[in-house]
Amino acid sequence: MKYINELRGTDQQIQDLLKKDDGGPVCMINLMKFREKAKYEDGRETDLTGVEAYDLYGKPTGELIAELGGEIVFTAVLKGMVVGEVEELWDVMAIAKYPTLQSFIDMTSSPIYREAYHHRIAGLQGQLNIASTQV
Repeated sequence: MKYINELRGTDQQIQDLLKKDDGGPVCMINLMKFREKAKYEDGRETDLTGVEAYDLYGKPTGELIAELGGEIVFTAVLKGMVVGEVEELWDVMAIAKYPTLQSFIDMTSSPIYREAYHHRIAGLQGQLNIASTQV
């Protein structure tokens, strides 16, 4: 199985996801790898770590998720692999639950989200974001 850590999703990925939308709740599984030191795209100097920069995105985004009827269900620091093998383990895993896929899309379109987004990019080295539904 091949995986590629990315910082941004593509329009095609969203379109493919919308085709599978059943109108019910959706959980986003986030596997995150942080930069040791934050790196802003505009080149600004900073003493922030990647985690500190990401937190500047995470706090307002978490509040926004709650306003849209969602919640952060689970967050954990990853300790190691038990089965399988990856070249480098992600640092943190988080699950955010949204009432609908549309509420997730609304969140990503929000001015609050967009205002904080540059901190996300500055803090992350890479990420996998996997849409799922509970069974």
